[in-house]
Amino acid sequence: MSETTLLLGGRIHSPADAGATAMAVTDGTIAWVGTDEVGRALHPDAEVIDLEGAFVAPAFVDAHVHATSTGLLLNGLDLTGCASLTEFLHALRDHVAEYPGTLVWGHGWDETWWPERRPPTRDEIDRAAAGAPVYLSRIDVHSALVSTTLVDRAPLTRGAEGWSEHGPLTRVAHHHVRRAAREALGTAQRKEAQLAFLRHAASQGVACVHECGGPDISGADDLADLLAISAQGGVPEVVGYWGELGAVDRARELGVRGLAGDLFVDGAVGSRTAALREPYSDDRTTVGVLYLDAHAVAEHLVECTKAGIQAGFHVIGDAGVAEVCDGFRKAAEIVGVPALASLRHRLEHLEMVDEQQAAELGRFGVVASVQPSFDAAWGGPGDMYARRLGVERGTRLNPFSKLAANGVLLAFGSDAPVTPVDPWRAVRAAVHHRTAGFGISPRAAFTAHTRGGWRAAGVDDGITGTLVPGAPATYAVWDAGELVVAAPDSRVQRWSTDPRAGVPGLPDLSPGAPRPRCLRTVLRGETIYTRTSEDDELV
Repeated sequence: MSETTLLLGGRIHSPADAGATAMAVTDGTIAWVGTDEVGRALHPDAEVIDLEGAFVAPAFVDAHVHATSTGLLLNGLDLTGCASLTEFLHALRDHVAEYPGTLVWGHGWDETWWPERRPPTRDEIDRAAAGAPVYLSRIDVHSALVSTTLVDRAPLTRGAEGWSEHGPLTRVAHHHVRRAAREALGTAQRKEAQLAFLRHAASQGVACVHECGGPDISGADDLADLLAISAQGGVPEVVGYWGELGAVDRARELGVRGLAGDLFVDGAVGSRTAALREPYSDDRTTVGVLYLDAHAVAEHLVECTKAGIQAGFHVIGDAGVAEVCDGFRKAAEIVGVPALASLRHRLEHLEMVDEQQAAELGRFGVVASVQPSFDAAWGGPGDMYARRLGVERGTRLNPFSKLAANGVLLAFGSDAPVTPVDPWRAVRAAVHHRTAGFGISPRAAFTAHTRGGWRAAGVDDGITGTLVPGAPATYAVWDAGELVVAAPDSRVQRWSTDPRAGVPGLPDLSPGAPRPRCLRTVLRGETIYTRTSEDDELV
C-alpha cells in the first residue's frame, strides 16, 4: 500500500510553483507541490510534517570528494587552521602524544599563509613525531610532508620523481608514500572514516557524492568498501569514478560510473605541479609537471567512448588544458563529435581555461566538475594564485561564467578534504567570484550544485535534482531565515512572494550572511539525516 507524507507550512523551491508552501511525497517520489490548504484536501490521510517556516530545496550533490581522506581528517590531525610553522609543529607533537604508536594522518597545511613562508624540514618532522610514521598532505593534496619512518616503509620513494631529501614530496614519490600510509590503515579504521564522512556530508544537505578514486589516490578495496556502505542505505548515494588508463574491465568490475575523476594530466598550483606554459612567478625554474599528453588523452577518450563509459581527467594548468583540448580534437577525428558529446566526458577543476578552449569543450559536451571554494580560498590579487602565478595570471582562474556561456555543464564539488563539504559556501563563492565578471547568477550556481551533479553522473531525465511531481524525493530542509530571489541582472533582492517575480527563493547569498542550517536530508524518500540538539551544541 502506498504511503504519503505531506510537508506543510514551509517554502518549497520548485519550478512547478514559485509560491509553493507544501509538498506531498508518495513512495519516494514527489507527488504534488502547492499550498497548504490544497495539500490537506488532496491528501487527507497523509502523515503530516509541519515545516514551521523552513525552506525545502533539492538536496546537494558534491561532484568531487575523497571520502576516506576526509573521514580520517574528521578525527585526525587537521592542520587547516595552523597560522605558522611553529603552530604546525606544536599540533603534530600534541597529536603524537595523544595517540602514541599510531600512524599520524593529517592534512591541510599551507605555508603560503605562514610568516616563515616555508614548510618544516624532514628533520623537524622527525623530532616532533618521535618515531611515529607521519603523512601530512598539503592543502591541495598534491604534495606531503612525511617522517623518515614512513619513507622507510616505502623504499621506492627515495630517488623517485618528486623526491626531496628534506622537504615535501611530490609526483611519483608522493604516490609511493601515500600508498604506504594508506596500507598502514586497518580495514576497520578505513570503513569507520568512510561512514563518518558520509554522515557528515548528509548533515550538510548532501544526498549524493562523486568519489574520485584511482590507483594513485586510493586502492580498489577502498572504493569497493565505500560503494558497499552506500548501497546499504541510510547515507548519501556514492557515484564512483576510477582514474586509470586502459582499465575498462576494472571499471566494470568495480561498478563505477567511469574512468574519470583524478586521472592526472597535471598537478596543482599550490604545489607548483600544475602544468604551465610559462614558469611559476615565484619559482622560475619550474613549469610544473605534465603526466599525460594529447596522444594519451585521445587514446583514453576513444577507448572509453567505444566502451560506452564516461572518461575524464584532472587538469588545472594552462599547458595541461591545451593538451586536453588537443586530445579531444584527436579523439573526435576517430569517433566523431556526436559520440564524444553523448558520453558527457568530464574534466575536474579546469582552472586555467581561455575563451577558445571553453567554446571547444562546450562543443564536445564536456562536464566541468569545478570547486568554487578554491577561488574563495586562493583567488584575488593578494592570495596564493597570484603569488604563485603573478597577478595577471592568478586572477583569471575558475572562469565559471565563461564556461557556462559556452555550453559547458557545470557540476560543483568540494574536492574534500581540500575544501570542506559546505555547499552553500560554494554557491556563494560562485556568485561572488573574486574576479569581476567570472561569477554566475545565484540560480545558475544553485543548479550546478544540485541538478548539475546528477547530470554529470549521467542522470539527465529533466527532473532529477528538482522538486516537481514525478521527480525522486531527494531534498533537504533548511532553517534559512530570510530568503531572496535573483533579479534578471543577477543582483540580489529581498524575498518576494509576488508570483510575477517568477524565480523561486534562495537563502541570502550576500557576503557575511549566515549560512542556512540543515534540519533534514532525504534521499528518494529515505531520511538520511535529522538535526538533533547535539548537532546544535557542536556549532
